Amino acid sequence: MLKWFLHKNVVLDLITTKSQSTTPKFNPLLQHLYSSFSFRYCSTTTTTSQSQSESDKHPFAVSYLINNFGFSHESALKAFNQKRVRFNTLEKPNSVINFFKNNGFSHYNIGIIIRKEPWLLSSQPHKRLLPKFQFFISKGVSSSDIVSLLTANPRILHVSLEKRIIPLFELLSKFFKTNKDVIFCLIRRSYGFSHYTYDRIVANINLMSAFGVCDSGIGSVLLIAPSIICSTDLIDTLKEVKGLGFDPSNITFGQAMIAKKGLSKKIWDEKVDTFKKWGWSDEAFFQVFRSRPNLMMVSIDKVNLLMSFWVNQLGWNSLALTKMPQIFSYSLHKRIIPRASVLQYLLMKGLRKNNASLVTPFSYNEKMFLSKFVFSFKGESDYLLKLYEEKMKLAYSEENNGMPLTK
Repeated sequence: MLKWFLHKNVVLDLITTKSQSTTPKFNPLLQHLYSSFSFRYCSTTTTTSQSQSESDKHPFAVSYLINNFGFSHESALKAFNQKRVRFNTLEKPNSVINFFKNNGFSHYNIGIIIRKEPWLLSSQPHKRLLPKFQFFISKGVSSSDIVSLLTANPRILHVSLEKRIIPLFELLSKFFKTNKDVIFCLIRRSYGFSHYTYDRIVANINLMSAFGVCDSGIGSVLLIAPSIICSTDLIDTLKEVKGLGFDPSNITFGQAMIAKKGLSKKIWDEKVDTFKKWGWSDEAFFQVFRSRPNLMMVSIDKVNLLMSFWVNQLGWNSLALTKMPQIFSYSLHKRIIPRASVLQYLLMKGLRKNNASLVTPFSYNEKMFLSKFVFSFKGESDYLLKLYEEKMKLAYSEENNGMPLTK
């Protein structure tokens, strides 16, 4: 600190020149040097020194935003004029920053929050901020989750606790098992904090409930694709998904809404054509889609890679995959290839019946798979384990070398 203090005075000496009246005059060529000190030092300077160096050119608050939080001149003036950032001393901004620091926010977190919501520096933290912190804490939200929530969506601090935050929290709580899930939803999706959006959400949730969509289905849409809840044509989506054969009371209905609404018609048609290219009929595809609508969230590249391995390298029928479509969500290199190598060897040796399910072994956890398909074959177990481990090592080796793996 002493070293900084001496350095600061040297800078001041350079910037100011004494006239006969001893009134300091600032050298414009060096003024920028003094204004570039970091926030942690600026916050300890006196109001007099700040105003001498900065307010001659800008309002105090504007200079403060520029020097301490990296605002451009234009964005600082915009904050001053449009967002009512008003303070003439360090007292207000310091009280806000200290409030955040005392509640676990780092300088990095504070910087993000202030750049998004500079008006906070003009607020009274114990009146404007503390009640909202106390509400979240009363709901069992951890300090670290509060930091994550407000760093991601500091606009929450702008809206009314009674008119917006509490009603929105209680609304979302109906569709999630824990308050932590509600916070996770709020962290990921900053919706519902404007009057218009909140009213639209309430109306569409009521519409989905009246249509018969179950709470878990509504919850999945809220978490994964909240834009659907905010859409103006929700009734059309509900009717379309029901027309595809989905039961609104089943959680798959919400998943189908996400898939159907989340993909453009062009992408949807391309994905359907990809499955058909590998031998699936329209009937087979829609039968699988109705049982597992998440299938449409798998990329076309992933589908082609898995199908190519299954059909071209293993020589197996692609229709077998319709029996267990979740296989498309498994890692090709870490799960499918190692297990397929074991199964292929067993089939070749006549140790597994040709009419046995090809896909079931991929659904087991690793311990059960090794028990049923490796260790149960006493005479072959050493070789099978070696074969399995070699494929696994290859997958991890390629991953460690930076080669992309299909997950």
